[in-house]
Amino acid sequence: MTQPIVLAYSGGLDTSFLVPWLKENYGRPIITVTVDTGGIDAAAAKTLRERALALGAVEHHQVDARADYFDQVLRFLIMGNVRRGQLYPLCVGAERVMQAQTIALMARKLGTGSIAHGCTAAGNDQVRFEVALRTLAPELEIIAPVRDKAFKRQEELEFLQARKLPVPPFGAAYSINRGLWGVTIGGKETLTSSGSIPESAWVLSKDAFERPPSPQHHKIHFDKGIPVGLDGKTLAPVEVIERLEQIAGPFGIGRGIHLGDTIIGTKGRVAFEAPAAETLIVAHRELEKLVLTGRQQRIKEMLAGPYGDWVHEGQLLDPVCRDIEALFLQSQERVTGEVNVLLRAGSLFIEGVESPYSLMAASKGVYGEATGEWTAADALGFSRIVGLTGVFHRRAGERAAGK
Repeated sequence: MTQPIVLAYSGGLDTSFLVPWLKENYGRPIITVTVDTGGIDAAAAKTLRERALALGAVEHHQVDARADYFDQVLRFLIMGNVRRGQLYPLCVGAERVMQAQTIALMARKLGTGSIAHGCTAAGNDQVRFEVALRTLAPELEIIAPVRDKAFKRQEELEFLQARKLPVPPFGAAYSINRGLWGVTIGGKETLTSSGSIPESAWVLSKDAFERPPSPQHHKIHFDKGIPVGLDGKTLAPVEVIERLEQIAGPFGIGRGIHLGDTIIGTKGRVAFEAPAAETLIVAHRELEKLVLTGRQQRIKEMLAGPYGDWVHEGQLLDPVCRDIEALFLQSQERVTGEVNVLLRAGSLFIEGVESPYSLMAASKGVYGEATGEWTAADALGFSRIVGLTGVFHRRAGERAAGK
C-alpha cells in the first residue's frame, strides 16, 4: 500500500493548494491534519474538514492542542511578560513547535514517514517547523513544495481556480493565521514599512474605532501567575483567554503592526490582533509589581527577551528554555491576586491590583506621606550613604584637574 503524505493543514491558501498539488505530483494519498491551538470554533472546524476533503484529501484529522499549548508555551509567555520588539506578543509563531510535535506524533500513528508543510522560503515558519521536526522526529521525510519550488500566491490561486477547487477566504490578498494568542495578517501593505492594512482586513477588531462599544470594567484572577478566572468566575486558562479575546477584541485592544528582524536576517512586518495576550500580559505585569521585589522583576526582564527570541525562532526545545522556565515558575509563587481593568476603544487601563502577598500593604510606611519603619534621622543618613558614589566621582575628577 502506498504510504500517505501527512500535510500540516491550516486551511489557508498555501496548504489548500498543496492538497491537490501533492496528490497530482506524488501520486500518493494526502491526509490533512489541523492542530487546533486556538481560533477554531465548531463551524470553522466543519469548514476546514469539508474543504480538505473537497480538495482531495482522503482523511482529515483535527487535534485539540489548546490546553497543551497553554501548559507548554503560553503560561511562560505570561509569566515572563514576553513581547518581541517591546510590542508584539508572539501571537502565532510561538505555537509552531507545538504543532510540529503533534504532526510528528500523528504521522507515526498513521504509519507514514512523510510530512508536508506549506511554509515559504522567505518566512520564519519554515525554520520553526523544520528545527522542531528534525529534533523530534529526524527519521521523517519533510516535503516543502511552496518553499522549494518558490510558488507565488497568485499561482496557487490560479491552480485551484483552474480545477474549480475551493479557494479560502481572502484568496491571495491576505495571509491570515489565527491561534489562541491572537491573529497575524500579512498583505501587500506589510511588504513595506510605510502604511497600514485597510480596516476591512482586520479580523477581531474591525470597526473598533468607527463604532466603539461602551467602556467595560472587568476583574482578572491569577493564581501563581496563571489566569484562573474572570469577573468572579473560576475558569480554565484557555477559557479565560478565549473569553478575553471576545471581550477585548471589539475595543481594538492589542491591535498593532510589528516591524522586526526575521529569523533569516531580513526585516519583516506583520499586522496583528492580540486582545487576550495584551490584556493578560499588562494585567500580570502590574500584579507582579505589587508582589515581587525590584530585583526579582529585573532578573525576569533580563531573561524574558532571550526567551522570547528563542521561542520566536523555533528553539523552544533547547534545554536553556527549561532553565529559564524554572526561574519563571519559582518567581510566580506569590503572583496571586486580582487585577481590575477598564476597557475603552484602543485603551486598556489598569484601575488597581490586589493580592494577599502585597508588599505595599506589608509596609508600615506610606509613600510620600509617613515613614512608619524609620525616622527622619535614618532617612538623612540613608540619603548621605546612597549619594557617596556620586560624591567620590566628583571629588576624584576635581583632584585630577588640580582643583
